[in-house]
Amino acid sequence: MSEEMKYFYLKNHPVLSSLSESKLNEAVSHCKIRTVYRGEMISYGESGFTRIHFLVKGKVKITDAAGNTENELIKDILTEPDIFGDLGLEGRLINDECAEALTANTIICSFHVSDFRRILEENPFMALGFAKKVNSKLQRLENRHADLVYLDTKDRLIRFIKNWARSDGNRVGDKIVLNNYLTHSDIAGFIATSRQSVNMLLNELRTSGMLCYNRKHIELNNPVAWN
Repeated sequence: MSEEMKYFYLKNHPVLSSLSESKLNEAVSHCKIRTVYRGEMISYGESGFTRIHFLVKGKVKITDAAGNTENELIKDILTEPDIFGDLGLEGRLINDECAEALTANTIICSFHVSDFRRILEENPFMALGFAKKVNSKLQRLENRHADLVYLDTKDRLIRFIKNWARSDGNRVGDKIVLNNYLTHSDIAGFIATSRQSVNMLLNELRTSGMLCYNRKHIELNNPVAWN
C-alpha cells in the first residue's frame, strides 16, 4: 500500500491523529497496512515480536482460542476505530485469544509492539489517548460481565442490539437499520447462550413488531424504544 494511503489512515485514527506531521510520517514508516477478508484470521505475531492492530475499516470479532467451534465464546466485537492485539505492549503472545474479520475488505494498520512503544514514549499526549482507549475497552468488558451476571438471556439480547444500534446503526426514516454481518451463532457466542435461543428470541421480537431482519439487514422499529 502506498505511503500516502498509510498516512491517510493513520491521520484519521483518533489514537494517532494528535501526532505532528513529522512524527506521523515516522509512524508511517513503521506500520503495515493490509486488507483482510471475511473469515480470515488476523495474527497477533509471535512471542517477542507481537503486534498491536488499529482497525481502520470493517468489523472484527475476538474469540476464545481455547473454546470449541460449536459453542464459540466471543470476547468482543470490534468496529472502527477500535484497537486490538497485544494491548499490554509486553511482547508476549496472547495464546487464548484470536481475531477474525467479519466483513469483506477489512483494513487494519499494525505495528510491532517495540516500535509502537517507542512512539508512545516520544509522544506523551498520544500515550494518554492510548491509555484512555484501553480503559474504555476495559469498562465495556466490565459492563458486559455485569450483564452476564444480572440479566436474563432476552434482556442480554436486547441490550446487545441496543449497543449495536448505537455504535453501528443508521437512521433511515423512522427505523434504525443495521448491516447484518453477524450470524446467530456469533450473537449467541457474545451473549453466552445457544444459537437456538437467539433464533427463538429474534423471532419473538419480530412477532412483537420491534424489529425485522434478514441475512443482510436488521431493521429496528420505533427507535425511541431502542434508545
